[in-house]
Amino acid sequence: MAKSSDESKKEGPQPSGPQAAPAAGQPQRQQIQVDDSKAVACYGNFCRVNGTPEELIIDIGLNKQPMGVPTEPLEVTQRIIVNYFTAKRLLAALQMAVQRHEAAFGVLETDVQRRVRPEVFQAAQAAQAKTQAQGEQK
Repeated sequence: MAKSSDESKKEGPQPSGPQAAPAAGQPQRQQIQVDDSKAVACYGNFCRVNGTPEELIIDIGLNKQPMGVPTEPLEVTQRIIVNYFTAKRLLAALQMAVQRHEAAFGVLETDVQRRVRPEVFQAAQAAQAKTQAQGEQK
């Protein structure tokens, strides 16, 4: 994969459509060339974020037991260290990507229990609402 300047590899979130053109008086964003030929891809379903006053440390790994409390140690395979300015740009880019995905495919449920067995969760919510309603009547 040689140098690329496609829109997905620009730094930070980018506007699209008619508003992509800079308004009068605003500096125009320049495209940044990105060489991803040495990038290593990995899969992660676990992340941990720690920080210092100067930087954030993001550990990414694989949780082989996503249901319940893991009995084996989680293996962290990647560690990314960024300053807070880069973290804020990453946050904005991730928010935009998730918003686009949810607009196309629906809201992402991050609670595994609700995602795996939604009928159990809905029944529990109904029972809790009924209990609360009975408590308010007393």
